[in-house]
Amino acid sequence: MKRATIAALTLAACALAGVASLRGQGSRSILTRPAPPADHRIAYGRNEFQFGELRLPKGAGPHPVAIVIHGGCWLSQYGLGYMGHVAADLTSAGIATWNIEYRRIGNEGGGWPGTFEDAGRAADHLRELAKSYPLDLTRVVATGHSAGGHLALWLGARRNLPKESPLHTADPLPLRGLVPLAGISDLRKTGTACDREVAQLMGGPAAEKTAIYNLGSPIELLPLRLPQVIVQGDSDTIIPVAMAREYAEAAQKKGDAVTLRLIEKAGHFEVVDPNSPVWPAIREEIRAMLIPAEKKKAATP
Repeated sequence: MKRATIAALTLAACALAGVASLRGQGSRSILTRPAPPADHRIAYGRNEFQFGELRLPKGAGPHPVAIVIHGGCWLSQYGLGYMGHVAADLTSAGIATWNIEYRRIGNEGGGWPGTFEDAGRAADHLRELAKSYPLDLTRVVATGHSAGGHLALWLGARRNLPKESPLHTADPLPLRGLVPLAGISDLRKTGTACDREVAQLMGGPAAEKTAIYNLGSPIELLPLRLPQVIVQGDSDTIIPVAMAREYAEAAQKKGDAVTLRLIEKAGHFEVVDPNSPVWPAIREEIRAMLIPAEKKKAATP
């Protein structure tokens, strides 16, 4: 079987910071640390949870865009706040960010299909935002954490939905690539901290909802025909490394251009904490999809 390309990001900064800081709970504090404020909070629908936070870099633009999607096992008690740190950092690096909220388990209309509808509607709303803000819609990537990584992959996969699907969109917003961060890529695979919530999200277990799982699980919708960088901490106890490996191998077998980035000594939250020593390399993976090398070189002082 063709093996996924594995590039371990062993950063010198990790040694300077100390392995203990990566293995500990330090980065979990990102769940409660206030993020820098967004430039704009904008609704993409009528429901109270159908909104996003737009952050714009300095300069005239048009700016490349990252769709940022939070995790939390798709549960209503977890919101977009903590991913504001990622969004703000990416924006400081020259990328406009659209940090989206969506209906979750526990919200009216959350779960299947509402959660998926919101992710798609929020992404497509960038077309409306581009009428008022300097956004380059030819350079858009989706990134997300944990359950948000699932939705980021699904955004790339929704072009493959059959026309009879309630989630089919004739003209979904094109994406340049996908960078899930400790993402849930296979809704049928057990062993994650979100196993129970998967059944809640999909309205039942996989054995009883085969058709729905086929439409909602990214691994079932391969190939995505998009570049993908799968970022995973090798010490993650919430989303197993095996899921990332198996998805990357399945995607490569289908012909997708996929790189698996295993981050040594990193857990579940370091990959979304800009204060973590591993974050700069992850930021560069996202920038590499959006900013051509020649433009990066020209922008270097």
